Amino acid sequence: MTPDQWSAAFTGRIAQRLRHSRKAAGLTMAEVAQGCAARGLPELTEHSLKNLESGRKASISVADVVVLADVMDVPPVTLLFPLGSSATVEVLPGRELSTWDAVAWFTGESPLDEPALEGSSRNVLDLFRQHGDLVAAAMSSYAMARERRRAASTTLDRARRATLLQRAEGYEEHAFEDCQELRMFRGRMRDRDLAPPALPDELTFVDQPEALPPSEDSE
Repeated sequence: MTPDQWSAAFTGRIAQRLRHSRKAAGLTMAEVAQGCAARGLPELTEHSLKNLESGRKASISVADVVVLADVMDVPPVTLLFPLGSSATVEVLPGRELSTWDAVAWFTGESPLDEPALEGSSRNVLDLFRQHGDLVAAAMSSYAMARERRRAASTTLDRARRATLLQRAEGYEEHAFEDCQELRMFRGRMRDRDLAPPALPDELTFVDQPEALPPSEDSE
């Protein structure tokens, strides 16, 4: 496929995904156009949407894709790549990948050929994903600890209560270690002049080195 053919095919694929997503959302073209206008993009009229879905419109802007995705409540990347409906996709002219690999490449989750170099855009994305994993781990550990303590507070079985409290303490130890790792990771991000994401309210103490983690007993 030549570059010109690839460009037209790419737009055509977006049109197909747009049609599928619109019908799945139960929206008419007029309703989609109204949604676009409400989001500040009145130029995406019902007529232009008809031209796009019919293949008469040969191009679409990034802004159009983002707004249309929001109107139909789908991730924008799902309009770009036929995930779930096609096993492979020509991600670049003459470059075919599995559709999942194409999505992962587009979102920065994996490289096309080689690991990301330190300091590269993909490397930065990897750092923020690792940060998200650390936050999720700490939140999960604290949630498990709270659940065990609450279960212990409602049981009349003394042996079971002791077991639940012991398990809660174990999860709290995991949470403490998770938060220590998260604190150090955020420090390394700052050392690279990267601003770490805002923490959930439950973990704001992580940025205060002398602060203790929240305790269920103190609530």
